[in-house]
Amino acid sequence: MKNLRVTPWLTWEGILQGSMALGAAALIDHFGLRLLGVRIEIFTGIQYFNFTWFVALFLLPFAGGVAVSLIFGLGGKYLAYVPPLPVMALDYYISMHAAHLPVGGRLMPLGWWGFFVVLAIESSAIGGVFGEIWNKRIYGRDHPAPEKKI
Repeated sequence: MKNLRVTPWLTWEGILQGSMALGAAALIDHFGLRLLGVRIEIFTGIQYFNFTWFVALFLLPFAGGVAVSLIFGLGGKYLAYVPPLPVMALDYYISMHAAHLPVGGRLMPLGWWGFFVVLAIESSAIGGVFGEIWNKRIYGRDHPAPEKKI
């Protein structure tokens, strides 16, 4: 059956393709956060929760998950869990050891930051599933969807 190969076999081609997919998603997350100017790990008050923060926490990881599945193919939904964690952990580490924080801002407690990381990871996983469906046009069946004739 075609869908039995859900997880990748450990071949050099699969490892290279997975590495490229993870790198692309990490770049999407990293540069997306920089372009939006959002720092998830720094809390500045109630104005902290705005539309750009929502985009940075939910839509950027979703786009990264879609990219992972489109690059990797079937099984990309499992790899889509990975990219938000190292990107956000590096941001937290840099902010923790930075010489200064924004005026009125403070480093978010690790527990709350972890909660937001889990939300980003789940958003990325949903993006991975959507990307896999988009890429293969199948989900839970052995045969691709029939072509629509107009």
